[in-house]
Amino acid sequence: MVTSPETTVVISGYYGFKNSGDEAVLQSILTALEEQGKQAGVKITPVVLSIDPAWTSSTYGVRAVHRMKLGEVRNALKNSSGLISGGGSLLQDATGTKTIPYYLGIIKLAQWLNKPVFIYSQGIGPVNRKLFYPLIKGTFKKCEYISVRDEQSAELLQSMGLERDRIQVVPDPVMGLTPETEGLASLASDEDPQLPVIGISVRYWDAERRELRAIAEGLRAFCQKQPAHLRFLPFHFPGDEKASQDIIQQMGDLVSAGSKVSVCREAVHPRHMLAEVGRCDLVIGMRLHSLIYAANRQVPLIGISYDPKIDHFLKRLDVEPVGTSSSLSPAALASEISRLLAGADRWKEEAKLRIDKLKREAQEPARHIIEFLSSKG
Repeated sequence: MVTSPETTVVISGYYGFKNSGDEAVLQSILTALEEQGKQAGVKITPVVLSIDPAWTSSTYGVRAVHRMKLGEVRNALKNSSGLISGGGSLLQDATGTKTIPYYLGIIKLAQWLNKPVFIYSQGIGPVNRKLFYPLIKGTFKKCEYISVRDEQSAELLQSMGLERDRIQVVPDPVMGLTPETEGLASLASDEDPQLPVIGISVRYWDAERRELRAIAEGLRAFCQKQPAHLRFLPFHFPGDEKASQDIIQQMGDLVSAGSKVSVCREAVHPRHMLAEVGRCDLVIGMRLHSLIYAANRQVPLIGISYDPKIDHFLKRLDVEPVGTSSSLSPAALASEISRLLAGADRWKEEAKLRIDKLKREAQEPARHIIEFLSSKG
């Protein structure tokens, strides 16, 4: 029996924090590497850098090491064939000044060990501190392959001095994820087929909670005209669940008016959440990956922008956000819900070609990585 050659690759990202969007990115990368590896006759053995290695190992069936233990990280890199950095929004300073140095540090460590580095569909920015520009440029210039998830990220890297022809723009890897429905029958068992299911993914962002109040008011206005099952989809616990509960409290008693309200707490694995989104008739999302999940399953979507990455993704679908975290009209939200539910078939038909193209292109980074590693084998 002929066995495929085995290649170990370290994967660095925001993993093990149980943020559904970032975990979906990891699952998507693992799946794409496996699929592309099979086609090339190469067995990829991933080693994931995680804040919770035990959880990551049990969830994905891969080896994981603690992302903050330098000795473990160094040994993993030393015994690997290369490093994948991504995806997600790793190189940004909106959430603090330590994020960029950490991820660049992992890349530099791999480069010092003479390992090839592959930037996998990252969203670059915002980078508000210009002192990071030369650090990113210098580190990325030595990477074997660079792919970003939108044109704006490519333009930002180009403004730092990187050559544009070295940067490939590809979709977010989650566009290529497939759902897992096994064991989730209980999630759909209490659905009322007479009620449209509206998936809602929210988070805390605006300090005054203006967007949460507007969403609550818009949902209440819609449900006064048409009962619905409002299915809240927390992507990050406990924050997103608390934000969801805030909206539920503000909406008041919709059950008596014929609507239903529920919170999805069971779909921990990314593929389970993808299946959950696929059961919705419409998704309203602040979280980027709730919108990507919806597009993946061809579910009509409404984006509420709190970050440019939302606008960048919606643009690829030729869709405009209904509002922003600081300026959202409840009436506009209610109107858009009605419009999309009534015209769902038309939306799916118009979006299908774009979505299919994004799914195909989402495999490009994995294909390139496998091709490179195969040539070195």
